[in-house]
Amino acid sequence: MKKVAKVHYAPAKHWVGNGFQVQSMFSYQDQDKNLSPFLLMDYNPPRYFDGGRKSDFRGVGEHPHRGFETVTIAYQGEVTHQDSHGGGGTIGTGDVQRMTAGSGLMHQEFHSERFSQEGGMFEMVQLWVNLPAKDKMTAPKYQAIKSQDIPVVNLPDEVGSARIIAGELNNTQGSASTFTPINMWDVVMNGGKSAVFSVPENHNLIILVLDGTVQINDEDIARRGELITFERGGVDVQIESNNESKLLILTGEPIDEPIVGYGPFVMNTESEILQAMYDVQNGKFGQIAQNA
Repeated sequence: MKKVAKVHYAPAKHWVGNGFQVQSMFSYQDQDKNLSPFLLMDYNPPRYFDGGRKSDFRGVGEHPHRGFETVTIAYQGEVTHQDSHGGGGTIGTGDVQRMTAGSGLMHQEFHSERFSQEGGMFEMVQLWVNLPAKDKMTAPKYQAIKSQDIPVVNLPDEVGSARIIAGELNNTQGSASTFTPINMWDVVMNGGKSAVFSVPENHNLIILVLDGTVQINDEDIARRGELITFERGGVDVQIESNNESKLLILTGEPIDEPIVGYGPFVMNTESEILQAMYDVQNGKFGQIAQNA
């Protein structure tokens, strides 16, 4: 079995813009936690936002990215995306948004017009996923994956179910394509049930507990809002759910290359970071169309 390295307590919340109150579960600066190819995880736990806004929507204004992908999983609420390469759309409950920043783009994220007007509960996870050096300058791309297009696997013995966002589970292939081998499973487990999830020996493993309490490999306990990291090596993981639990399970083949990050840029060398800053200053990331 994969051996637990540590159960990390939920960190303090902070605001990203005025639309996302998140807990930064990890970042690319935490390179000692066996996280690769995942660079960052921001979790916006359930929060109520009032409505009544017909303009001045909450969110984050225009900003750049280069060298990685973002994946946003919507559990509650709605977000509208727009970028300088023509990508855009709104995701709501159950949907997933994948943005390949690649060679660079400007983008913005706001609560959708409908959610801003009606208000409601908001809960989302955003991941940054690294790109290997050979793909860091790939063309930007945007993909909105609707909930109904995400395959669902019923786990044996009435354990629960798993949505396969990326990768494979129980011979079912996920919806999102990836540059390196990754599994991304959105799991709901019934109380008092246990299951063994298949994880390759060469993959890193990360588990976020969104709700409930779970026991890992008959040893470590993790509760709502906590993150579990694992040592390298070993195969598979056993999870027992003490009550109904929601989990985000991530596995991935490490990208064993240097990571040099600065704010919204993640590259392999400091000179590449300086080049990214120069390119933004000189308008090479484009700009968001004002009438979109």
